[in-house]
Amino acid sequence: MAEALVRVGIADGIATLTLNRPQARNALSVAMMTELEAALAATAADHGVRAVVLAAEGPAFCAGHDLKEMRALEGREAMAAVFAQCSRMMTAIVRHPRPVIAKVHAMATAAGCQLVASCDLAYAAEEAKFATPGVNIGLFCSTPMVALSRAVARKHALEMLLTGHPIDAATAAAWGLVNRVVPSGDLDRVVAETAALVAAKSPYTLKVGKEAFYRQVEMPLDEAYAYAAQVMTENLLAHDAAEGIDAFLAKRPPCWRGE
Repeated sequence: MAEALVRVGIADGIATLTLNRPQARNALSVAMMTELEAALAATAADHGVRAVVLAAEGPAFCAGHDLKEMRALEGREAMAAVFAQCSRMMTAIVRHPRPVIAKVHAMATAAGCQLVASCDLAYAAEEAKFATPGVNIGLFCSTPMVALSRAVARKHALEMLLTGHPIDAATAAAWGLVNRVVPSGDLDRVVAETAALVAAKSPYTLKVGKEAFYRQVEMPLDEAYAYAAQVMTENLLAHDAAEGIDAFLAKRPPCWRGE
């Protein structure tokens, strides 16, 4: 039996999804995207999962689309189907009810950079680099652009997209593509600690808060405040908010029910 292209491990409420195509630098073949989509759907439906970590095996985090596979495609519909699948997978990360954390140990390029930009949080080893180099081979990184332009400032995104030049981890942090850069030996610990911190929160509160964040950020200011006030009112009426406030006032740990 062939080894899984995406390994799934769950421990202490944290699901780790590991890209496992190291010999191909974790290029996103159709088969790998299918497995990652399935893993995202399964962890979204699993109420025992409180946070998701996206990691990778091998010398690269993700090299983007599988160019050999792409060149073998015949016809517009086949090509469009691959990009539609990739877009659906990236959207599943944003719409996942749990926080998704990228653990980037090495190079992330093109759709691999898009993966990082799509995650809610991202932590990188000092050796990691990031690029959208499609322009170098005549294929502008148009779909990676969608996530990248929502994660970093416009001119930073355009510099990456127009030049194809890689940026180092420190620059990625300064531009907002990743949260923090740490020595490679500390990456596992930092991501595990962050995931555990997130997993300790009310899953209901995280779900409504994450959804609200991505919805309001695209709204005009007045509309965003009206929407956020509505969300916060509903949140306050939920069991976990009452439990959290009561626990805080009583100086005891809360007991979340996820509702």
